[in-house]
Amino acid sequence: MTTSNPVGRTMPAPNHHAHYPGFAGVGGLLAALTFTVGRAADADLAIRLTGAGPGDHVVDVGCGPGVAVRRAAASAASVVGVDPAPVMLRVARPLTRPRTSSAVRYRAGSAEALPLPDDSATVVWSLATVHHWRDLDAGLDEALRVLRPSGRLLAIERCVEPAARGQASHGWTDDQARMFADRCRSAGFADAEIGHHQSRPGRRVVSVLAHRVGR
Repeated sequence: MTTSNPVGRTMPAPNHHAHYPGFAGVGGLLAALTFTVGRAADADLAIRLTGAGPGDHVVDVGCGPGVAVRRAAASAASVVGVDPAPVMLRVARPLTRPRTSSAVRYRAGSAEALPLPDDSATVVWSLATVHHWRDLDAGLDEALRVLRPSGRLLAIERCVEPAARGQASHGWTDDQARMFADRCRSAGFADAEIGHHQSRPGRRVVSVLAHRVGR
């Protein structure tokens, strides 16, 4: 999947790994266990950027084994973790401690089909997963649907180089971050702002934070 910038240079779209195989079986289980390590820094960054806390209703799109779900619940938000891979949810549920379980739900679903009612969330975030969305515009429409007026949409992706290939390409270049911000505005979001951060030593990430306008 590619697009062109104003000078005609073709580049991969922000969901450039849309057709990457889903997680399943033993390989999926190993991936889920691997994803329980090293993900807290991105989760804490998401909490800081969105201000998620008491009174917020957070939707984690592509929640994996639930690291960011549990971090948000520890900040006194109520959270729904959504993932299309059953193996991820099977790992996430037992890792959620009883003291936070009342604030957490896990649901099977995808960015393009969120299993939530309209106007039910104050924050929707997708951490290191937008590059896997099947349909970027459908995912943005769904985020817009479930967010309340003034709700926040956040995407965080690892910074990657334009020439990166294979595993090293899983993330966004600066151009892809700008393209995603543009798509957010086209979908009806406001104030789509790009930020660059070092979430932890050795990990550089780029964020796009947008807001749903009232309607």
